[in-house]
Amino acid sequence: MTHQVAFLVFDGVTLLDVSGPLEVFHQAGRLGHRYGTVLVSPGGGTVTTSNGVALADTAAPRDLPDRLGTLVVAGADHLAARSPDDHLLAAAESLAGRARRVASVCSGAFVLAALGLLDGRRATTHWRHAAALALRHPGVRVEPDALHIRDGRYHTSAGISAGIDLALALVEHDHGAEAARAIARELVVFMQRPGGQSQFSTALATPPARSGPLRALTDAVLADPAADHSLPAMAATAAVSTRHLARLFQAELHTTPARWVERVRLDRARQLLLDGHGVTAAARLSGLGSDETLRRAFARQLGTTPTDYRNRFATTSGADTDADADADADADM
Repeated sequence: MTHQVAFLVFDGVTLLDVSGPLEVFHQAGRLGHRYGTVLVSPGGGTVTTSNGVALADTAAPRDLPDRLGTLVVAGADHLAARSPDDHLLAAAESLAGRARRVASVCSGAFVLAALGLLDGRRATTHWRHAAALALRHPGVRVEPDALHIRDGRYHTSAGISAGIDLALALVEHDHGAEAARAIARELVVFMQRPGGQSQFSTALATPPARSGPLRALTDAVLADPAADHSLPAMAATAAVSTRHLARLFQAELHTTPARWVERVRLDRARQLLLDGHGVTAAARLSGLGSDETLRRAFARQLGTTPTDYRNRFATTSGADTDADADADADADM
């Protein structure tokens, strides 16, 4: 039986929020997995995306069958700036009621939240909109740093390219990890981005240092986190005094050298755990040293343990909740 995937689009929608996940399901179909995709808008017809590209011949909600496999609500910047209009909310409510599972990409979460569908649930959105989502909808348990989250039949993802990660996770849930890996290889994208992985690493979150010595030092730490990065060693690498190095870190990166190095090492340890290394190996290879140091860093920075993190995020799908058992019992539509 074909699994029908409906993408809810509208004027101003972000094109990649639609085209990225849509291509994942298209590739899944090419591999023999039966997905049917359709673009649907509140009134049907043509909608114009935020970059001016027109999506023609979209269906209206009344044109779709009574039962759907998946609804994907795409995002747009204006959804985070103001409440979704009544026509969009009505369309989303109608379609969500027919779907076995409901997903959102980026600020599409604001539509689901406005309908009350995310109350009491974990959800995410683009990091830039997370604070607004939490403020506007206090009943939603917003996790601003996650790439995508599954809570019951509801799936939410961060912005733009994270929609591809979400779609891969949905395919993995339906057809297994090998199917998702085959699609990722075809699209030449990074497969192993589990849902709870940070939207950006310390390397991406660190602004380029203005001073040459600090820029060279941070590049060296990022290249080899397990090396000797004690304060005296880093000061020697940068050819400055330890006191001056501390001032540079505070002035340019707004933290201390030790705290920044710990974040870099924690990033490396997280990836090592996801790659299948044990806690002891991850501690040693990341430069954090001992199991206990690794556990303290995880507790302080992530509020979890290394083992729980690995168990939860070792696949693209992330952790299942108790409500998932009920959703999984339903047949594909």
